[in-house]
Amino acid sequence: MKHSEVCASVILAEVAGGTKLAAAEILEPLVPQETEIKLKLADTKAFHRAIKRLKAAPVSKNSPRSHEFNVIFDHPEGTLAKRGQLLRIRTETAEPPQKKGARKNAPLTWKQRVLVTFKRPTGEDDTSSAGRAGRYKVREELELEVSDAGVLTRILESLGLDAWFRYEKYRTTYALGRSEGWAKGLLIELDETPVGTFVELEGPTAAIDRAAQELGFSKRDYITKSYLQLYVEECHRRSEEPRNMLFAAAQAAHK
Repeated sequence: MKHSEVCASVILAEVAGGTKLAAAEILEPLVPQETEIKLKLADTKAFHRAIKRLKAAPVSKNSPRSHEFNVIFDHPEGTLAKRGQLLRIRTETAEPPQKKGARKNAPLTWKQRVLVTFKRPTGEDDTSSAGRAGRYKVREELELEVSDAGVLTRILESLGLDAWFRYEKYRTTYALGRSEGWAKGLLIELDETPVGTFVELEGPTAAIDRAAQELGFSKRDYITKSYLQLYVEECHRRSEEPRNMLFAAAQAAHK
């Protein structure tokens, strides 16, 4: 809905004698939401066999696997984290396609893009009667592609925000064909991280449930924790101090 249409709706509601609505209330349903869960993967070969059986294909056929370097920003007092909000700059670098017959020393083209993302709770998480974490993780998500991560970082730091946590992973995103109507809007994302391999299922809840079952999981296996939470738990298990969730080479570079 355009800004002018929002204003018109507000005026018409007032003229008709109805309850006057703020523009933000009208725009609120239009804010994109993501619904997702994670699954801890113990058998990568079994996952690939299931993906083949489902006839799922990588969303990016030329460069299906990409490296993601993520930086989370917050105020020094942790204002965003306390509200359950997240502000992140992600740099995605797609692996160059492996062309048949190409020379071993041929130059490779690494495709890169930078995304800034803001997430916040919606209050729609499925919570148990005991108050435990919900079955699905539901968040409002605003995302924008930008041209320069460095410049944006300097802007955020000038506004008093700190880059306080960094994490990286390799991701391959799959989707099922259009003939599989039940999987419309579903993404199956294979994440290789420093704390293990996970599958993220994102989309409608019914599609998430069926995909998890097809992959050999049950609802008891659903994880709604963030990678930051999983990383901190793993550090505690290893009796290590949490720093940044990076692979060994990158970890050494940030010491």
